[in-house]
Amino acid sequence: MNFLIISPTQSGIGGIAGVVQNQHNFLKKQGYSVDIISSENTFTIPIRGLKNPSFMISSYLKTKFKKNYDIVHAHNPISALAMKNIHGKKVLSLWGLFSEQIEILHGKTLNKASNQLEKNSLKWADVITVASKEIQNHYRNLGYETYYIPNAINIEDLPTETKRNYKKQIIYVGRLSKEKGSSTLVEISKNLNDKIDLIIIGSGPDEEFFKTLSLKRKNIHFLGYQSKNVVIPLIRGSDILLSPSLKEGGVSTTILEGMACKTAIIATKLAVYDDELGDDAILKIPSNNSEKFLNAINCLIDDSSKREKLSEKGYELSKLYSWDNIGKKYLDIYQKLQNF
Repeated sequence: MNFLIISPTQSGIGGIAGVVQNQHNFLKKQGYSVDIISSENTFTIPIRGLKNPSFMISSYLKTKFKKNYDIVHAHNPISALAMKNIHGKKVLSLWGLFSEQIEILHGKTLNKASNQLEKNSLKWADVITVASKEIQNHYRNLGYETYYIPNAINIEDLPTETKRNYKKQIIYVGRLSKEKGSSTLVEISKNLNDKIDLIIIGSGPDEEFFKTLSLKRKNIHFLGYQSKNVVIPLIRGSDILLSPSLKEGGVSTTILEGMACKTAIIATKLAVYDDELGDDAILKIPSNNSEKFLNAINCLIDDSSKREKLSEKGYELSKLYSWDNIGKKYLDIYQKLQNF
């Protein structure tokens, strides 16, 4: 089989980018031919609010010059127009409720258009996959048949080095934007115990807040975007990984990597984590509650026994989300499509 993967992004430290990287590597290891269309090799306008629409149009035009493929796999509705434009069995992977994500990021003005794009995308696909049972139930109630395939990571490819810069070290890794809980992270940064050092890795529309905070507070360390070779050793060397996200379409790549690194995790109490991860794997806090996050940090940083219990359970659970396991689920779908 030959594959075309279409995604708004294929580089970065988490999210869809991590999925695309791992999907590409997994399929190549199986001996398949794989091409990718993404913003890294297709024209986009690098302005907030215009990047995804420009990618949607340019990727659509780019497929006019592509050959036929056995499988065309699009990630999120932004990629679906290009998916529709090319011959091949079509798979659409949804990483959350698209129109809801657009409303959080850009307000209600674009909600109507994103709703229509989402509906069209669902009709164009031969198979729809979702990364959480919560999202699966949502689309099932709308009458769509979906396959539940959770997020995954390449555990064996993670760097094995450990880097601890501070005695009491905690870390945040991810996009710095509203839907990822940046407002909660700002409050945590402002009020964190001076004896605890917080490393913040990532980029996004809210990164200026963290640059400013890192200049004002000696225990806040903003590193911006960093490669996986920098990120993973710092996660391994941290006592706690923070994830104050408001919405996730599946178990986040960063949380899976944190569990695989045997780092204790404090995350927002989301439905996807209640479905996928038990209370003994991560510590869950109500959303938009910086005070409870801070209390949890203070309690957990001084309780090595509880941290160890969380990290050990998380590590065992992370093995279920390896690409060796999850990749086979995608292959089953691809093969069924080819035989249909």
